[in-house]
Amino acid sequence: MTAEADPGARRRRMGQLLLRAAVLAAAFAALVAFSVLLAKVTLTPSPASEGIVTSNLKPGRSLRQYAEEYTFLAACKQAGGNLLLGAPFGVLLPILVPRRLRMLRMTVLTVLVMAVVELAQGALVAGRAFDVDDVILNTAGALLGYALVGRRISHRYHALSDEPAAADKPTPGPRTPGRTEPAARRRTNPATASKAGTKAKAGTKAKAGAETKPGTKAKAGGRPGSGSAARRSASAPVARGRALFDRLRGRREGPGGGAPGARRRGA
Repeated sequence: MTAEADPGARRRRMGQLLLRAAVLAAAFAALVAFSVLLAKVTLTPSPASEGIVTSNLKPGRSLRQYAEEYTFLAACKQAGGNLLLGAPFGVLLPILVPRRLRMLRMTVLTVLVMAVVELAQGALVAGRAFDVDDVILNTAGALLGYALVGRRISHRYHALSDEPAAADKPTPGPRTPGRTEPAARRRTNPATASKAGTKAKAGTKAKAGAETKPGTKAKAGGRPGSGSAARRSASAPVARGRALFDRLRGRREGPGGGAPGARRRGA
């Protein structure tokens, strides 16, 4: 039965590994494609806006400009476009980064990548400038994508990676009743066992002595006053014998206190 279960477990483990590799490859390919699209969108020159666009190093300045100077559709286009550009980071990066602190790692990587893109725009691309609000909006889009989709996908992917590790752990076999394990024998110290046995014997003797002493005293003592009653019962025949001896002696001596022969002679 074990031989039949092992091939099935191996096939299941291989299927999980292949699925994990396929998900990892798809995430990497999607990230590469998104990087190409991001470079095309952000690093394309815009000569028409060359004299209008200026660098922004103050957080919130461009956002206020969108709200005050732009129409609703234009503001949604600018802010929504930056949010959409950051959303794939929140979906793909949690799969590629380690499971521990994945949200923090994803956020830091998104900030670094988008900061590099904005710096490249301001330094190399005509008609574009560095804007810190774009970095903020891209990071917010990554967090939104992680909260909606990326967290679930990354959780399932890392669960697949944990299952083969759990399957590789040996399972303990059934224990036979009446048989002791060798590990338990090794853990038991003979000197400790002998000391424990000696202490147990000494404790048993002490308990036995403590239990028998009160019983012995009770047997020897009996009920209160039983010793004096036994002495009275033993001295009663002696007292009766003495009283009987005194009566016989008084009769022999007579009322005068002399001997019976002397009284007869005097008479």
